[in-house]
Amino acid sequence: MASHRKWRPTGTRIAGIRTPALATAALTSVALLSQTANAAPSAEPKPSLEEVEKKVNDLYHQAETATEKYNAAKEKTSKQRKSVDTLLDDVAQRTEKLNTAREELGSFAAAQYRTGAAAPNTATLLLADDPQDYFDQTQLMSRLTTRQKAAVDDYITEQAATTKKRAEAAKSLQTLTTSQNALKTSKADVQHKLSEARELLSKLTAEEKARLAAIEKKKQEEAARKAAELAEQQAAAEAAKKAAEQESSSSTTSGSSDTTSGSSGTTTGSSGSTTTDSSYATKAAKSIAFARAQIGKPYVWGATGPDSYDCSGLTQAAWKAAGVTLPRTTWDQVNAGTTVSLANAQPGDLIFFYDDISHVGLYIGNGMMIHAPKPGAYVREESIYYAGESIIHSVVRPA
Repeated sequence: MASHRKWRPTGTRIAGIRTPALATAALTSVALLSQTANAAPSAEPKPSLEEVEKKVNDLYHQAETATEKYNAAKEKTSKQRKSVDTLLDDVAQRTEKLNTAREELGSFAAAQYRTGAAAPNTATLLLADDPQDYFDQTQLMSRLTTRQKAAVDDYITEQAATTKKRAEAAKSLQTLTTSQNALKTSKADVQHKLSEARELLSKLTAEEKARLAAIEKKKQEEAARKAAELAEQQAAAEAAKKAAEQESSSSTTSGSSDTTSGSSGTTTGSSGSTTTDSSYATKAAKSIAFARAQIGKPYVWGATGPDSYDCSGLTQAAWKAAGVTLPRTTWDQVNAGTTVSLANAQPGDLIFFYDDISHVGLYIGNGMMIHAPKPGAYVREESIYYAGESIIHSVVRPA
């Protein structure tokens, strides 16, 4: 009779206990996961709110720089396209003249062939791409009438001019293509920077956004304080200047008759200076009035109005309203006038920012300006110290 053995589960003995295969596998998985967790690097710490703010501001600045590159490339592309169109029109007109001259030569060649005045291959030679070598032969040229010789000269001249213009057009088209590629690159760069900034901001919690707003408000208060200080300094300087002018005028008036006569010339000169200042003030008032009417419109990179603007698009449009033409980009606008000190800034002057001169605002006096700040913001009136004193690059008087 067969013996009966009690079934015992197979498995691995752990601490005197037999475990099923499934339990063994589970324990093995736990061990592996534990090893993996210990081996894997810890997650990167979340950046502080200050770090996020700095990163976002840097990205906006980079986007603004890329925007000015886009504006420059767009301006260049527009001019080059006009040049290419003009050249292509010229080539078309010259080609038409060339074809007319070719037809006239063909009629002369055909007539010579019919009358036997030239060999049968004269027509081919007359219509060749470079018939000059054949026409230079004394025997053939002696058979041509004055009219025919003139037609030959016209054909050769037109052929050379057309060839030259075609080469110019080809070169201009190549340059235009290069500029268009630069335009695409700048556009992609702007969009990439803005996308990064939006992604960073989207990860902030409601509490963090509130804290960020509080930080921004504190900065605005400090900027307003510094603007008030500048306003006081400028007012004091203006008062001192007027006092000096009055003292000088009184001193001159109390002099001798000869001095009084000379004073008339001085007064005239002073009047001329005042007229110049008055003329600038009138234009500046118009530009400021225009800019103020745009407050609340969104910043859109590459925009020049009327519904949205970027920073240089706004200043360009504002001074255009005053009859003054400014270049498109900040890099060109900074050279479109006379540089003055910040202490001597007058309403209407252009205030440029950052070492790379990538931002501009319209000064309205008292340390304040109107500008299109950055993507996501609107045209607004703000202290020129909105991002700190160190970023102010220069002040330019455009007219």
